Amino acid sequence: MASLRYSVYILGLGLFVFGCATQRKTSTASTGGGKYTEDLSIYRPKPDQVPTTTTTGTTTTQTPDTRKPTAYVEPKYAVNKKVDVVLDSIDRYNLQGNAVDGFTIQIYSGLKREEALNAKKTLTSALPDLDADVQYAQPNFRVKVGKYISRLDAQKDFTEVKKRFPTAIIIPDKVAIN
Repeated sequence: MASLRYSVYILGLGLFVFGCATQRKTSTASTGGGKYTEDLSIYRPKPDQVPTTTTTGTTTTQTPDTRKPTAYVEPKYAVNKKVDVVLDSIDRYNLQGNAVDGFTIQIYSGLKREEALNAKKTLTSALPDLDADVQYAQPNFRVKVGKYISRLDAQKDFTEVKKRFPTAIIIPDKVAIN
């Protein structure tokens, strides 16, 4: 049993030494000092002849272009007509809508309906000229004030609302067009 164990150790040591031995360098190039070279210039594409310009004294003459003009060919598989139809239908859909992108002021967003109604009540008593709206988007209640086309318009009322509701923010929203 000991001789078998000894044989396995010797075999393992031999494989380890053989695996760690340095490899000899091989050379495949027979000429040129070991560097590989190949001329691929015959495979390069040849450029078309460019018209030349000749200058004689003060006059300049240009060699005429020898290429034949090609007629316009309508593409067979163009999707332009299909894309136009889709864009037109999207445009018609957008024109039917009575809302545009705008802004509103959000004074409350939370889970409790009572707090949302209290925020609306506080706002209407403090600033009666602003119209507050309570919306429920599961699971949150949101109180939004005003409908503005531009952020600059919203900023005017936002300064007054911010004094009474420090957590108020201006958010993007859809504004109905009448």
